[in-house]
Amino acid sequence: MDPSHVQRSSSINPETEHETEIGFRPSRTGPLFGFWYPAARSSQVRAGKMKAQVLLGQPLVLCRTPQGRIAALRDICPHRGMPLSFGRFDGDRVECAYHGWQFDLHGRCKQIPSLVNGTLEPEKIGVKAYPCQEQDGYIWVYMVDARDPNRPRPDVPRLPVPSKPHTLLHISTMLNCTIDDGIVGLMDPAHGPFVHHSAWWRTRKSIHEKAKTFEPIPGGFRMVAHTPSRNSGPYKLLGLAGSGPLTTTIDFVLPNLRYEFVQCGKWWVSTRATVTPITEHECRIDFCAAWNCFRWVPFAKTLFRLFAAAFLNQDKRAMERQAVGLRYKPALMLLDDADTPAKWYYKLKAAYLIAAETGQPLDHPLKGPVTLRWRS
Repeated sequence: MDPSHVQRSSSINPETEHETEIGFRPSRTGPLFGFWYPAARSSQVRAGKMKAQVLLGQPLVLCRTPQGRIAALRDICPHRGMPLSFGRFDGDRVECAYHGWQFDLHGRCKQIPSLVNGTLEPEKIGVKAYPCQEQDGYIWVYMVDARDPNRPRPDVPRLPVPSKPHTLLHISTMLNCTIDDGIVGLMDPAHGPFVHHSAWWRTRKSIHEKAKTFEPIPGGFRMVAHTPSRNSGPYKLLGLAGSGPLTTTIDFVLPNLRYEFVQCGKWWVSTRATVTPITEHECRIDFCAAWNCFRWVPFAKTLFRLFAAAFLNQDKRAMERQAVGLRYKPALMLLDDADTPAKWYYKLKAAYLIAAETGQPLDHPLKGPVTLRWRS
């Protein structure tokens, strides 16, 4: 089915006999290749050590040399399929635990202990090495698109940080969901008063109508700078502490990046959330935040961490409960303005796949500024 197709029909609910408009019916696909993904926190791979990590269904082993260099290899020995991460890393080579085959950090086989000299050149054998780079406290791995392996690599995503000094925070949690369900949940604007119901964030009594303007950006869309919702406690706190207009800007960029930048005078908070597919039905949310305000408040980072962790756990619980229903493969509905960003995501993803297949420029589904209205 064409992911950009909009179907309008009526169905009768046998219990209520009310008509229900069925809107956009997404065609779900797997993760996008040709992008950088955060594989692990930098702190999880110490010097001289290695770590196994599945990413987009691919088994990786991450290695760090004693000098601090990071490498990522396919975590499968080509000899008998033994994961290399069960073996040994001497800081220069990875040795398979089964037969002692050794690979350098470019994936080239350097030694096969069982060989009689001259019978075979080990360097003709290798494992796949992935481009990797550290940024913002994460090890990013570039997952090459096999349809266009020579495509120039984009820059590694960076958390916008306009000034120093600042405080940096990282939080992660696992989700039992597909990549599409996780990302649609990430950008959904209407679940706040129900999933994140709390005195310090949102309550059902605070629901009111909102109007936000969106514009296209390369590979994504932006909710342009606007005054943050008046029913969110943290925004109110920043507005009281700062001097000048309080604004927030929210971007979504393929394949899985949600940025939010909040500013009030000289004070700012910059956040990035990514939903990274580990397997077909398991994703990880990585939340990274930097800020230059309230740094003088005792335990400010601890408090921020507690609030952010509680927020992510609420999303995690909602996704786990939704997964119970999704096991039955129900038809889903995306209706009206509150669900339009989700429609844009599916259309953007489909447009990217078409562009990658044909070599043509991406046909962006959002052609210009659009104002959406919803209640939350």
